[in-house]
Amino acid sequence: MDIYQCIKDLTGYGLETGLISEDDVIYVRNRILDILKLDSYEERPEYSGAGLEEILKGILSFAYEKGLMEDNGPVARDLFDTRIMDCLVMPPSFVRKKFYELYGEDPKKATDWYYKFSCDTDYIRRYRIVKDIKWKASTEYGELDITINLSKPEKDPKAIAAAGKARSSSYPKCLLCAENEGYAGRINHPARENHRIIPMELAGEDFYLQYSPYVYYNEHCIVFNKEHVPMKIDRTAFRKLFAFVTKFPHYTIGSNADLPIVGGSILSHDHFQGGNYVFPMAVAKELRSFKVKGFEEVECSVLKWPLSVLRLRHRDDRILTELAGHILDKWRGYTDESAFIFAETEGIPHNTITPIVRMRDGKYEIDLALRNNITTEECPLGVYHPHNELHHIKKENIGLIEVMGLAILPSRLRDEMSLLKEKILSGASLEDDEMTEKHADWAHEFMKRRGDINKDNIDACVREEIGFVFMRVLEDAGVFKQTAEGQEALKRFTDSL
Repeated sequence: MDIYQCIKDLTGYGLETGLISEDDVIYVRNRILDILKLDSYEERPEYSGAGLEEILKGILSFAYEKGLMEDNGPVARDLFDTRIMDCLVMPPSFVRKKFYELYGEDPKKATDWYYKFSCDTDYIRRYRIVKDIKWKASTEYGELDITINLSKPEKDPKAIAAAGKARSSSYPKCLLCAENEGYAGRINHPARENHRIIPMELAGEDFYLQYSPYVYYNEHCIVFNKEHVPMKIDRTAFRKLFAFVTKFPHYTIGSNADLPIVGGSILSHDHFQGGNYVFPMAVAKELRSFKVKGFEEVECSVLKWPLSVLRLRHRDDRILTELAGHILDKWRGYTDESAFIFAETEGIPHNTITPIVRMRDGKYEIDLALRNNITTEECPLGVYHPHNELHHIKKENIGLIEVMGLAILPSRLRDEMSLLKEKILSGASLEDDEMTEKHADWAHEFMKRRGDINKDNIDACVREEIGFVFMRVLEDAGVFKQTAEGQEALKRFTDSL
């Protein structure tokens, strides 16, 4: 391993991607030398053309051998290589100036450049993202997107132990705060030295745009409030969503709900998620249309979707904001005991909405997914939450991304499904191994139903069955079921608007 070739390659990579210019090479090289505790440099003839992952592996091996890293685990490696990559990254003022210069030409040019930049800086680790397993599953609601996420690093036992002993810190307050930009990170907080964010105003409030480092779909962006304030679904939130798609009409944007169980993982910081992607829900069929008094000019429909979703369309976002606010107000206070929908129990509110906004054919469109987080003794995780028999595949809360039809499944499934397929083909017991025991009832059921499963079709069979499980997961989250009784109950609600 030639550390000087690694340094030459990294500056070569920077030139190739446009992160740096020839004028920057000596400066960048010297910054890297300083981090590696080297006081001299031996020139190498040329950039070898090595990929970024390979280059960083060489630098990390050198750093570990020289005692510059506490250990060689994934957390320590990510902290160190992010510090190295920051040597190639321009300061925030330059990034923002470039973004808005391009935005003046075309919003898509700006996001295209910013997304590539976020990948080139290794903030988005492309070589990890490509490891994610993705496919589409055909269902009665149309195709659903299935992803087994392998790009989000899992902490090793040493890092977990070290994080437990680490001094607690409230800076940054959370993973979304603007103070993450340029932050070196620590054992219990990811490094963000190569992270740059774009400021913007939405409905009179200061927000920032960034991409998710894990990119669950194309150009997966996060738009977050400058202030660390909690999530809240109201008319102001709708105005912010419409303001965003007005600025970036090629993007979809949505918000997690603002209550536990049906909300996202970070309810403490006001934020939205979106991207340049057509989600399955966007192309869902319409079951029926309806009208709301006082808003007769708005196109309103109920979608054929496992969750209960109302779609509103109009050219004027202000009219849609008012109608969406009216529906939200009605839903917040709506109770239908016969459908087991309670607005509140013992003073605890249960009803909220997951909103999604997009532009389509010159009109604004907002989808309102009706949510309810009531729990019972039989369903302590939520009545409208994946039921116990599905937890072997998906146990986590159903947030915005899943609502739109994209499953984010845990990485454990890769190895569990591989072993499950081996056992099915060999006829081995599924119950004698912890990795397959949890899937045994499910597997026996689909094996009996399908009949002939062999080495040529087993991969497709298992993927289809996982898709059916995700469909059922979404149906469980639907407050009005796709049955005659469920749709009649939903009609009672739309008739009350």
